[in-house]
This record gives sequence, C-alpha cells and structure tokens, in this order.
Amino acid sequence: MQSLADEIDALLPQTQCTRCGYAGCRPYAEAIARGETEINHCPPGGAATIAALARLTGRAPLPLDPANGVEGPHQVAVIDEGRCIGCAKCLPSCPVDAIIGAPRFLHTVVAALCTGCELCVAPCPVDCIVMKPASAVPDAPSAAPPAELNRRRFYAHRERTERRARERAAQLAARKLAARTPAPSGIRA
Repeated sequence: MQSLADEIDALLPQTQCTRCGYAGCRPYAEAIARGETEINHCPPGGAATIAALARLTGRAPLPLDPANGVEGPHQVAVIDEGRCIGCAKCLPSCPVDAIIGAPRFLHTVVAALCTGCELCVAPCPVDCIVMKPASAVPDAPSAAPPAELNRRRFYAHRERTERRARERAAQLAARKLAARTPAPSGIRA
C-alpha cells in the first residue's frame, strides 16, 4: 500500500530542482504529507501539479508561490561548446546525468534527458551553460522528460554518487592504515 508521501511524490515532476526548498521531489513530498509545507512550491509542476496535490490532500489550491520561481515552458541547459573548458564541475550537479563529458574534455547536454532544473548553471566557472526554452533547442523535446524516467535516473545518479563516496572513503582508510603500519624488518619502504 502506498503512503501519502508516495502518492504525492508520484504527482511531482521529478525535476529534482530544489526550487521548493527541499533537496528533491521526495523530501518535498514527505514534508507535504507531514503537513510541514504548502503544496504550491513546485514551479516545474505549476498550476496543474498544485491542483492535483490539492485534490489528493484535500487542501485548497493555492497560486504558485513566487518565492520559489515562476511557471514557464520547459527549458533545457545548453553548453556553449566554444567556451567549455572541461572542468567537469557541472557533471555532479546534474541530478539525472543529462550532461555527458569527462574532465579536460568538452561537455554536452542530452536535451531529451534534461529536466531543466538549472542546477548545472551555478557551478560553471566560465558561465558557458545557459537555460533555453526547449522549443529553441534543436533535437530537444517540447515537453519535459516523463517523471518516472526522471525518478529512475535521479536514484541511479544518487546511488552511484554514494557508492563512489564509500569507495573513496575505503581507499583513503586503507592508505592511512598502510601509512601507519611499519614495514617488516629487513624490508625498506
């Protein structure tokens, strides 16, 4: 049986943009379910999501809170490839891995996967990432990716990021232990 938070989360667009003030769609859904926040803090979902949340929760529909942003057409990130320095600072910030690249190499956005969250813009040290309406970007779909795809990609991104952090911590711990362990007598380090 689904919890109220599960039902609320299913109605959210899963852009993981954090504009609601929470670390993603699921934490926002949980806060709504606990009655800790209003249902009108999701700009990507806009009026349609607010209406659906109102029906589900029995709360009055409210206008989108302008402190969280404005409702608008689907946007996608675009990297100016001539200015990209390959720093890779945008890669970890994308919650759905819509940016492809590697350190010291050119990066690009897979427009069909971009949720329009804008989280990649701030980390770019050379300001080569801009948000554009999807209608102005060749090969970009006019609508945002389906919420379920966004959710799956977000959880895969998070799991991979957490696994890498655990692996790095284990490597560091092993190196520290090796550095403290004296070499057997007769063997030079």
